[in-house]
Amino acid sequence: MPLTIGLIKASLPSYFPEKHGVFEACESWLRELAATHGADVVVADGIPMNGAEARDAVADVRSRGADFLVLLHGGFTMGDVVREIARAPLPMGVWATPEPTMTDDIQLNNFVSLNMSMSIARGVRDTSRHPVQWYLGGPGDDALHARMSQTIRALSARKALDGARIGVVGGLAMTFYNMEVSSDTLMRQLGVWCEHIDIHRMTDLMAAQTDADVVAELEAMSQAAEVRGVSDDQMRLTARASLALRSIARDGGYDALTVSDWPALQDNPGMHPGAAFSWLEEHDGLPVASEGDILGAVTQLVARSLTGKVGCLLDMTSPDFDRDQILMWHGGGGPLYLAKDDVAWINHPMIGRGTEEGPIYGAIADYEFAHGDCTILRVSRHGTARFAVEGRVAEGPAAGFTGCRGWIGDFSGAAGPCSARDVVTSVMEHGLEHHFILVPGLHRAAFEEFAGWCGMAPLPVIAAHDGLPDGGGA
Repeated sequence: MPLTIGLIKASLPSYFPEKHGVFEACESWLRELAATHGADVVVADGIPMNGAEARDAVADVRSRGADFLVLLHGGFTMGDVVREIARAPLPMGVWATPEPTMTDDIQLNNFVSLNMSMSIARGVRDTSRHPVQWYLGGPGDDALHARMSQTIRALSARKALDGARIGVVGGLAMTFYNMEVSSDTLMRQLGVWCEHIDIHRMTDLMAAQTDADVVAELEAMSQAAEVRGVSDDQMRLTARASLALRSIARDGGYDALTVSDWPALQDNPGMHPGAAFSWLEEHDGLPVASEGDILGAVTQLVARSLTGKVGCLLDMTSPDFDRDQILMWHGGGGPLYLAKDDVAWINHPMIGRGTEEGPIYGAIADYEFAHGDCTILRVSRHGTARFAVEGRVAEGPAAGFTGCRGWIGDFSGAAGPCSARDVVTSVMEHGLEHHFILVPGLHRAAFEEFAGWCGMAPLPVIAAHDGLPDGGGA
């Protein structure tokens, strides 16, 4: 369902908003902007002049599905109107346009009214649970366009999570205690449902796939990437895993999956499904988080809503402080569009190594990330906190480990530029779970606004230092 913006127009009795066409121009502009982001706009009837009329206006737009209330000051607005609207337990924005002229009589007095409205809203509203954003500008204002666009993206991601369903196949990987999640807290905080699925459901479905479907799936995978050294038997198992997981997601109505990809699947049927994860993320746009990482899947859903694409789940694998870079890598899944050059399906390099059989248990995607700007994200602490930095994928000191990988540098957080050592310090002292989602482009601000609307606590970058943590990572 798309985000629905409920627009409420407000002003003292005055002909100035009409004279200057404030309401008509702003409504038209907002409708066009919302449409570019797949959102809708509903507009309250009339212009409320008191608290009772404001209450009716809120009820009107809420009855038509409003998820986000926007109070538009066409002119100076009385405090009882603002107070009543601010009491509604929905995300709220307060918008004022600039003065049409800077001489003679003041026409709208909108900035003062905006100031007053924000102060009143914060007095009657728990902004930690229900934030308020302010907007200043008129149609055609680039800064207003950017600010309102970011809010629409952020709130669309919030709505996409509310009611999202994650299928947890096989539970958490053994001893990965740091990725345990309270399903109650996650549902209360973000509205995300988790449903546990026995690993045998996956293996039974793998066995039940028809040869014709397996052949068709393999043909599609082989067209997307070269099969390099993987046996026919293992590629067929990979295709069966892909078909089985797709069926689980479709039949269960799941928006994302997590899979405990080891060690049970190496015992039966004797494979690793990393390439299946990559294929489902690339071909179906279905996030599949390895090792039972529920919050990794949640972060993927946010990334997909903000960017339109599934990101890559990675470990922060090997810092190179001298070069101010960090190698981010994973031997599981990662969508293929992130690749700089050609992609290959190869044998999983770790499972089975050192044995007589060697690393033959299943396939993974092997590629280096395309160079360019990126954002690294993590929803943390049962959905109550978040971490985000931006960076740049660039040439590193070596090609990196087999799998999906890239060297990241030129980091920055909300407070500005930071070093690889700062990022590592932050990850360690915040105790962040060891998976992160990488997406191309610069999306930190939108992610942090999304998190703010959800009431998540920020986990800021901690500057590198000597000695013990000073409590900043608590």
